[in-house]
Formats: sequence, C-alpha cells, structure tokens
Amino acid sequence: MKIITTHKTIYCFKELPDDVQEKAITNLYDINVDHNWWECTYEDAEMVGLKISSFDIGRGSYCKLDFIESAEASAHLIIDNHGVDCETYKTAESYLKERDELIDTADKDENGNFKDEYQLDSDLDVLDSEFKKSISEDYRIMLQKEYEYLTSEEAIKECIESNDYEFDINGKLA
Repeated sequence: MKIITTHKTIYCFKELPDDVQEKAITNLYDINVDHNWWECTYEDAEMVGLKISSFDIGRGSYCKLDFIESAEASAHLIIDNHGVDCETYKTAESYLKERDELIDTADKDENGNFKDEYQLDSDLDVLDSEFKKSISEDYRIMLQKEYEYLTSEEAIKECIESNDYEFDINGKLA
C-alpha cells in the first residue's frame, strides 16, 4: 500500500488574481439562484392578499396570481404595506381612485340606490381584471429585477465574501 500526501494552496477570493476572480464569479453564476430565491417575493405578495401561482422571467415573461380575498382588499393592503415609490403602490392607488370614481359617478335613484347595479358590477369586474393584470406585471418586474441582481457580479461577490469561500489557483471552490 502506498499513501501519497499532497498539499494544495488555497486562496480567499481577494487573494486571487483578477482574471481568476472573474473565472470564480463565472463558475458561481447561479450560486444565489440555485434554490427558491423567489420565496420572499411570494411572501410579500401573500402579505398583501395575493397568491402567485407561477411566473416566467424568460421568453414567456409572465406572472400568474390570484386575489386571496378581493381586488379592493389587496389594493388597501398594498397601500398600507408598500412604500409610495413602489410600483405596486402606484398601481393600487390608481385602481382605488378609478374604483371610487366608478362608484361615485354611477347613476342613483332618489333613495341613493344604484339604478343599474348589474352594469356597475360589470364595470367593477372589468376594473378588477385590469388591476390584476397590472399588479401581475408589477410582480413579474420585481421578480425579474431580483433575479438580475442575484446573478450580478456584485451579488455573487457579496455571497463569496460573506461566506468566506476559498478557491484553488484556477478559481474553483476548494
């Protein structure tokens, strides 16, 4: 029997030459997205009354979601929980404004009851559907931006450095 002992020099990321750092980043391009990276976005959606069932940020480019309760309830939760600079906030604010206008301008009889409740309900259903499309697109864009960030050189470097990964001289994980 023969035992051979070898020694290998291991480097932290910053010790690698620049070209090898680039190789290491390329080798780890999916390190931040090799698990359920979208879970936080799904949780955010649920917090505001939305259930994301699927999405595609590739060629298909879509986000399918449903209201857990109602469009109006989700819009109010978005207003309460998302910042004014967030696109979802702007979408919800616009939806609620249009909804209020529809209700306020609907014909009413002398008792304050809607004259054509069926038409109002139909108009509100159309508005809810448009809101759902818009908010779905907002979440698709959020997912796209999150993926782009997580696969960026900056995010990969942050992951490498925060986890103190070590490499061989060829940029492969040790």
